[in-house]
Amino acid sequence: MLAPPRTVVRREGGLYALERALQRRGFTQVAGADEAGRGACAGPLVAAAAVLPEGKRGEIDELADSKLLTPAARERVYEQVVARALAWSVVIVPATEVDARGLHVCNLAAMRRALASLTTRPDYVLTDGFPVDGLGTPGLAVWKGDRVAACVAAASVLAKVTRDRIMVEMDGQFPAYGFAVHKGYITDEHSAALKQHGPCAEHRFSYVNVAAASGRGNRPPRARRPVPRVSPEAAQPVLFDASATASVVLPETPGSTVGVASDDQPQPSPSVGEDEAMEGEKR
Repeated sequence: MLAPPRTVVRREGGLYALERALQRRGFTQVAGADEAGRGACAGPLVAAAAVLPEGKRGEIDELADSKLLTPAARERVYEQVVARALAWSVVIVPATEVDARGLHVCNLAAMRRALASLTTRPDYVLTDGFPVDGLGTPGLAVWKGDRVAACVAAASVLAKVTRDRIMVEMDGQFPAYGFAVHKGYITDEHSAALKQHGPCAEHRFSYVNVAAASGRGNRPPRARRPVPRVSPEAAQPVLFDASATASVVLPETPGSTVGVASDDQPQPSPSVGEDEAMEGEKR
């Protein structure tokens, strides 16, 4: 019995070459998954998945790795992905969950859940960097997949825009840290604010720099979080309240699904803000 011919994907084929090659082999629905926020020391980890349609409808102007796009271009691409995708999903993992379970475990679990939440079952799955098991679907981990495969690039845009919107809203809750500017990544300004004010409830206490700023570096992540303080005027929790809203569910759009890693209460979609494009610098 003859072995099936090898599938050759040429670099000059561009962002859609890998998906088109898989589709020619019978894998019609190809899903991509990616995350945003691995390198940040504050805010959630966000994973996303997307299935783009075959042919011209699946070809989106300006689509690229989200880290290579300007904030304005990301917003345009985000709207096109949401409008054109056969299915898409977003999963938000709060900082408390990252501390409790570990970054890598949360990252794989979030991508797995994002893929499982797709309303269109994929025939093949492409993930950025890390293999994800337990999907019941053949797949491939692609190095720098957001620069190689269109569906992974689409997922990277969904994750990045969602997370940036969350960080802009978070800046209004914790204005001392500049979250709207650096999006929770470790910049000089962020480090100075951590040193001056200490960490807030949305920081990741399992990270060395946050643990050091908390003054409880020798304790496990959960124990580093101070007991919530209550404002006598409003009787509402303020800084360090680990039970404050940690997961955000964006309003559901036809053709999409949204999942969260914990706290399934839906929250309003945050506003859009600017970004310093540091997602790739801290990976």
